[in-house]
Amino acid sequence: MDHNMNRFFASTILTLVFATIASAHCQVPCGIYGDQRRFEEMLEDEHTISKAQTEINSLAGKADAQSVNQAVRWVTTKEDHATRIQNTIAAYFMAQRIKTDDPAYGKKLMAAHKVIVNAMKAKQSADPATAKALEESIFAFYEAYEGKKPDFDHEH
Repeated sequence: MDHNMNRFFASTILTLVFATIASAHCQVPCGIYGDQRRFEEMLEDEHTISKAQTEINSLAGKADAQSVNQAVRWVTTKEDHATRIQNTIAAYFMAQRIKTDDPAYGKKLMAAHKVIVNAMKAKQSADPATAKALEESIFAFYEAYEGKKPDFDHEH
C-alpha cells in the first residue's frame, strides 16, 4: 500500500506541475500563439469578472448557506480571472512580446502596467466600476500595442 500511495502522490505532483506549465504560454519562440487571441481572452476574463461582481452584489446580505456558498464561488472566480489577465500580461506580453528596442516601448509598458493594476483592483473590489476600468485599460493597451483601435467586438 505504501508503494501505491507513493506512486499516487508522485503522479499527482507531476500532474500539477505539468498543468501549471501548460496553462502558461511556453517561453519558446514557437510563433503559434497570436496576440489577437490573447486580447480576446483577457476581455473574456474581464467579462467574467464583471459578471462575478454583479452576482456578488446580488448575493450580498443573504445569510443562507447556499447564498454564502455561491458568493464565495463568485469571489474565487473573479480572482482567478483577474490573475489570468495579470499572468497573460506578465508571461506573454512583457516577457516575450514587448521589446526594449521598440520605439513605443514606454507607451506599451505603461499601458500593460495599467492592465495589471486594474486587474488587482478588480480582485479587491465588488464595485462594477473596477471591471469597467479593467476593460478600458485592456482596450487602451491594445491600442498602444497594435497602434490602432481594436478591430473586434466585445460586449457585456
